[in-house]
Amino acid sequence: MDSLIMAAARALTVGDPLGALNLVALRDDAPALALRGISMAQLGDFASAKRLLRRAARAFSPKDAVARARCIVAEAEIALVSRDLGGSARALDTARATLDAYGDRVNAAHARHLEARRLLLIGRFDEAERMIADLDLSPFPPALRIAHELVVLGIATRRLRTQAARDALARAERDAQRAGIPALTAEVESARHVLDTPAARLVAHGEERLLLLDEVEALLASKALVVDACRHGVRSADTTVSLTGRPVLFALARLLGEAWPSDVPRETLIARAFRTAYADESHRARLRVEIGRLRSALASLADVRATKRGYALIPRHAPEVAVLARPFEEKHAAVLALLADGEPWSSSALALALDTSQRTVQRALDSLAEEGKVQAYGRGRSRRWLTPPLPGFTTTLLLPGFLPGD
Repeated sequence: MDSLIMAAARALTVGDPLGALNLVALRDDAPALALRGISMAQLGDFASAKRLLRRAARAFSPKDAVARARCIVAEAEIALVSRDLGGSARALDTARATLDAYGDRVNAAHARHLEARRLLLIGRFDEAERMIADLDLSPFPPALRIAHELVVLGIATRRLRTQAARDALARAERDAQRAGIPALTAEVESARHVLDTPAARLVAHGEERLLLLDEVEALLASKALVVDACRHGVRSADTTVSLTGRPVLFALARLLGEAWPSDVPRETLIARAFRTAYADESHRARLRVEIGRLRSALASLADVRATKRGYALIPRHAPEVAVLARPFEEKHAAVLALLADGEPWSSSALALALDTSQRTVQRALDSLAEEGKVQAYGRGRSRRWLTPPLPGFTTTLLLPGFLPGD
């Protein structure tokens, strides 16, 4: 490997893409193309980065199987950052197997973490955890250890294991100090912001307050009966009743939970649960039917008793009732929650993460764009959505330090 390639690789490793480009911008050999692609990725030009990396993969000879595999891993990271989540993971798996077979443990582990992060974004936590299980981090550089800890943190936060998340964050912060790469430090700081930002809203006894993640964990572990508006269910410490797909029953449960220990007038239940301003005998008959269904669904947790003016929720064993809601609520809150990570998402990736149709997501994005809450750039299949402002490229590609000829 010549001195310019080595110098450009070192520049990229310490987070200096412009310095790397100055060294290899006019070269078209395979290693230079790979370094140029990674430089463009770190500068945020993902389209150019992918073109350069694909040219590099084709330019490497068949004997350079490891170099080609590293290009595939780098392209997979660009796809992750640009939230292109719908592609097949087969190419990344093949590249990882190649790197493992040739003894490139660092980039093989990097490929494993990329797949784990993709699984995490689409809600497949068990698979993400298995993907990084039993990895020995001791021989890896700080950048890869940070990637590992951020995956651990992501899994822990989604499973409401706050202490495990904070432990992972502390380890990531120590490694970020050792690495000294601004982009990695910014990514770790972003993760800390997630833990220090209100994650939910508590409604109880007629009052509301915001909760941090550890407070949400404590609430769900308490003896309280929680009407969970984040997951559309009702739960106690060891029992959960899902009302997903039963919006009327959940609306009734939430109204009764917010009013506890008081009752809720029949007219209020009809207006809010059935979304009508007029109540007649047919609505009152329907209310009795739906209350009966709710009473049956919650039989193990609570009773729903009739009062003179309406209905009241009576927990069977819990000392109190609380409603756990999103920090802010609007029609398209789930879409905004995903875009809150600051990364550009395609509508297809949002649909995959939300387990809904792409057309439904597109309607939500159009509505949010009209309100100025999201913005788009690009056209056609390259169109991406995000909350302002445009983000930078915060992840680190490990390819530069491990080019052919090491």
